[in-house]
Amino acid sequence: MEAILTSSTSHSLTYRDAGVDIDAGDALVDAIKPLAKATSRKGVMGGLGGFGALFDLRAAGFTDPVLVSSTDGVGTKLKLAIDTGRHDTVGVDLVAMCVNDLVVAGAEPLFFLDYFASGKLSVAHATAVISGIAEGCRITGCALVGGETAEMPGIYAAEDYDLAGFSVGAAERGNLLPKPDVGPGDVLLGLASAGVHSNGFSLVRRIAAVAGVALDASCPFQPGVSLGEALLTPTRIYVQPMLALHKAGLLKAAAHITGGGLPGNLPRVLPQGVEAVVDASSWPVPPVFAWLAAAGNVQPDEMLRVFNCGIGMVLVVAAAHAEAAMAQLGAAGEQVFRIGTLEAATGAPGLRVDNLPAGWPRQG
Repeated sequence: MEAILTSSTSHSLTYRDAGVDIDAGDALVDAIKPLAKATSRKGVMGGLGGFGALFDLRAAGFTDPVLVSSTDGVGTKLKLAIDTGRHDTVGVDLVAMCVNDLVVAGAEPLFFLDYFASGKLSVAHATAVISGIAEGCRITGCALVGGETAEMPGIYAAEDYDLAGFSVGAAERGNLLPKPDVGPGDVLLGLASAGVHSNGFSLVRRIAAVAGVALDASCPFQPGVSLGEALLTPTRIYVQPMLALHKAGLLKAAAHITGGGLPGNLPRVLPQGVEAVVDASSWPVPPVFAWLAAAGNVQPDEMLRVFNCGIGMVLVVAAAHAEAAMAQLGAAGEQVFRIGTLEAATGAPGLRVDNLPAGWPRQG
């Protein structure tokens, strides 16, 4: 006897009934095409809509390139964007987290792709996010060549979304960083961060909850804005000033200060037998970090291990080039501080932080 299948619903089911709106996805692609087009640069072949993005390294000016790639996300900072309804800055964060990692290898970021996943696609929210991605690409000088939008009901709540980014850069084979002559006597320059950037936000959100300060409340460390607005300040993109410094022959190594802070990132670009000695009193710590330390009773070592504490990028330069490097970076709009030196040591590369008193950083 043949089985007879009967429908349990009175109407024909569609993908939209299951929570996925193809028309909304198409509308988003149409909305972001001008944003992507505005980031085009030499080397880009074709535009959005293909199954893959093409890039011509020779047209971009390279002769013997090494490709450098990076992928990252924004972490739980996204929760602040969702809860505040401000979606136009986390795209900048996404680009920054990827391209700042490329430039420390001496690479020029060439193109960027994004992955946007949501429970229910809001074309307005997604367009705001991707406009931030396009802005980050514009600041960097790389092209937004494509991405993926996924509507995933049952995985994400309706208003939630997640972001991931992927960037590819290139450097001529002989121009990769760090250089082989990094060693004792070199000077450490710190480039100021714009705030918390995109790491440590699980702790930031916990501190705000313990302190009883809502995201829409007046910011306790930055008058005139809400706490949410202040915390959503996007990650600073250091690419163009650093590439110019590298092209001038003044840059020996660099470390992007992300999760793990100075202790977790600076030793990664140092050779064996070298220790970075950093003076914690050599740069002004932004007020957000003093507030986090005080409101959460966070100890100095933990602050340095979780947050950038005001230094978003550390550069290694020869002592003879330190003044010239600082002048060039300052002229490019960077706040730059001489924060320490490299010294001879034994064993694996390490970090020593001097002038780190109890209660650091203090509110002024």
